[in-house]
Parts: sequence; C-alpha cells; structure tokens
Amino acid sequence: MGTWRPRLRRGASGPELRFAPVSVGRWAIWGFTILLFMVMPYVFRSGFALTLLSQMGIMIILTLSYNVIFGQGGMLSFGHAVYSGMGAFFAIHAINWISAGGIWLPISLVPLVGGFFGAVFGVVFGYLTTKRAGTTFAMISLGIGEMVFAAALMFPGFFGGEGGVTANRVVGEPVLGISYGPSIQVYYLIVFWCVVSMIGMFAFSHTPLGRISNAVRDNPERTEFIGYNTQQVRFRVLVISAFFAGIAGGLSAIMFEIVSAENVSAVRSGGVLLATFIGGAMFFFGPILGAIVFIFFAVALSDFTAAWLFYLGAFFVLIVMYSPGGLAALVLMNLRVLKYGLFARLRDPYVGVLLTGALLLLGVVMVVEMAYHLSLNIATGSRMRLFGFGIDTMSPDVWVIALGILVGGAVAFEAMRRRFMREWSEVQEEIEAVIAREVIV
Repeated sequence: MGTWRPRLRRGASGPELRFAPVSVGRWAIWGFTILLFMVMPYVFRSGFALTLLSQMGIMIILTLSYNVIFGQGGMLSFGHAVYSGMGAFFAIHAINWISAGGIWLPISLVPLVGGFFGAVFGVVFGYLTTKRAGTTFAMISLGIGEMVFAAALMFPGFFGGEGGVTANRVVGEPVLGISYGPSIQVYYLIVFWCVVSMIGMFAFSHTPLGRISNAVRDNPERTEFIGYNTQQVRFRVLVISAFFAGIAGGLSAIMFEIVSAENVSAVRSGGVLLATFIGGAMFFFGPILGAIVFIFFAVALSDFTAAWLFYLGAFFVLIVMYSPGGLAALVLMNLRVLKYGLFARLRDPYVGVLLTGALLLLGVVMVVEMAYHLSLNIATGSRMRLFGFGIDTMSPDVWVIALGILVGGAVAFEAMRRRFMREWSEVQEEIEAVIAREVIV
C-alpha cells in the first residue's frame, strides 16, 4: 500500500524521472504510536500508571539502543548499562550544577548531556571491546561492566557511594508553566525524547553504516573482502548505540532524581538483554514490545508478588522455546496467516491453547505463591490471600487442589499444543505453496 511521488535523478545520459513509493502504512503506524503515547495518561489516570508508562518510555529507548549493536550489528554485550548509567551520572551532576548556578541549561536538554557522555564512554570502551567480536566481545563487555560497577563504589566523590547521587529537577523559573515538578510533565518530556530517539534509530538502520553493520553481523569475512574495516564498523555502531543509551540514562536521572551504582550493574544490563530477546532482536519494533513486557513484570507485577522474577524467567524460557524470534516474530507470523485468509483454521486451536494455558497458569501461580509464602512469610502465619480467597498454606487439601490443577492443566495444555502445532504446520505449508505459485506466475 502506498502512493507514488516523483524524484528527479541525474543519470549518465541526463536527468531521469524515477518514482519512489510513499509508505502510507509506515506513516500510519508512526502516527498511531505517537497518538498512543499522547493519550495514554488520559486513559490510565493513576500516579502509578503514569510512573509505569514513563519507565516504559525510558526502557524503550534503552532496548532499542541495545538492539543497534545486537540485533543490527551482531554484538552480544553484557555491559550495555554502563553507557546509560554513566550518562545518568553526568546528567544528574548537570542538574545539580544547574541548580547551583554553575551552568545554564534547560532541564529539557539534560538528556543530551547523558547522550553526549554515553557516546564519550562508548568511544573509550568501544575502542577496546570492538577489537574482538563474538564471544570475546561479550566477555570483555562483561568485564568492563563489572569494572565500572566496582568503580562506582570506590569513588564516592563522583558516584555517591552506596547512596548514589540525588538532585532536584525543579530548578529555575517555569517556562510556559513547565517546571517538571508534576509527573505528567516529566512523562511528556520522556515521550518527546522517546519519539525522537525511535525516529533517529530507525533512520540509522537505513543509512549505509546501518546496512553495512548488518553485513558485518551476517558475514564479517566477506565484508572485509569487499574492503570494509569490520572493527571500525562495530566501533562506530557502538558509539551511536551508547549515545542513545545515554539519553535513556539522562531521562532516568530526571525522572527518579537519583542515580546509584545499580544503574551500571550487570543486573541492569541483563534486564536490557532479556527485554530485547523477549521482544525480538531481528525486528525494529521487537525491543519496543520487549521493553513494555519487561517493565510490566519488573514494576507492575512486582507490586503484587515477590515471585515476579520467577514468572519473568518462565516467560522468557517459553518465548525462547516456542518463538525464538520473540514476540515480534509471533505477531508477524500471525499477520501473515491473516493476510492469506487462513486464520479461521487456527481459531479453535488458539482458543483451546489459551484456555488450557490459563488453567496451567492458575496451577503454577497457586503452587509458586504458596511456596513463596512458606519460605519468606511463614513468620506472619500460614494463612494468605490468593485471588481474593483466604487459604491455609499448611493445609494438605490446598496443596492437593493446587497440584491437581497444575498437573491437569499441563496434560490438557500439551494435548492442545500438539493439535495447534499440527494445524499451524499445515497452514504454513499452504501459505508456502501459494507463495510458490505466485512466484511461478
């Protein structure tokens, strides 16, 4: 789908008139995304929801920046939080300098401070890490991440020690009534930089450097053979990725008004890696989905259960097992089925899988929550509330019911999963046959 617009191009024999497609669908998706960002605070009005949405915006920038080096450049890094964390530290110091009158800079531009210093450390550390590729690069990035984390505790003058560095984002006179005191103003600042960063990274993926980074990812030897320096390509891509990670760090400093050693920790780097894998590293919008899901688990679900890490890990394992391409691949595969008019074939198998999956999930949640209560909260008594009901975790009857639901759900789910996979395989074969006939015609 798209309209056509003429472009004048000068060829060897004179100017030529070429036509390039204007992707209406792409403009619609970007427009809908921006509109969604703008209206979400009016749909979810609570302060918690606004905080959740703000963290999702920051995480979207961070996961997309990680995907610049991983999904596009093939560089598996275990220390990406270094660049966002160092950007956050310099950003929060900038806020304090602004407050003290040492420098003049609008709070709106503080994320650029984070981006600049993220890129600076990208130059410093990238010069070392990009000399190697593959597993060696991953191990070096892990070592640098641990080194920076240790330094954050060794030099409290800059890093603030275990307590971190704090600041007050409300400095100076409000401009047009914007003081960044209310959370809604911070949210829209995050939305602005999130949209700018998304557009910037999407545009980068279509530049010659972005394209050649795909070649370095897929076949570095052939890329070297045609005259490109793969180390230089990796280095430049990492610096660009670090810049956008620094922007995410700057926004984090503004939102939370505190930056600590946790911002450069391996835990933060692991979270970014997990979110990118869950969403799908081979697709631009994959990390966006992964960031939303990860923040849901880490922020929303953690308010209700201490076992949120268990559920996140289980969800990650399921994604790796049944959809290695991430949520983005799952969405695109189903859209392809819908495009060829075969989704009705999958309707009943999908319903069966979802219902039995819900039963299995109920059993898992009951067993996990009761086990966590017995191990962590038994001092408060054996009784707990689960799904609005009071239950006694020491009662054998409750455990028999929970285990019965778990085993029954697992057996039923496996049966429906096999039926679904048979139907799915047949649908995919039909689609491939249709595509083959279209190619022949």
